[in-house]
Amino acid sequence: MNPTVDTQLSISDLEAVYDALALAIDQAGPDRSDLFLVKLALLNARALGGARAMREQMGRALRVL
Repeated sequence: MNPTVDTQLSISDLEAVYDALALAIDQAGPDRSDLFLVKLALLNARALGGARAMREQMGRALRVL
């Protein structure tokens, strides 16, 4: 069962996600933050429904760095 992906997040929802992500990275600590982000990415790939969708999102993220 795939969860519903909300593709229309408001700016305030995006800010809340950003804040939660920053806190989680801090909780993971500097030695494990990379591992946390990789695990989060893999879980999100699964939630998105596959490798293709995840590759598209990675491309989008790279373009806006």
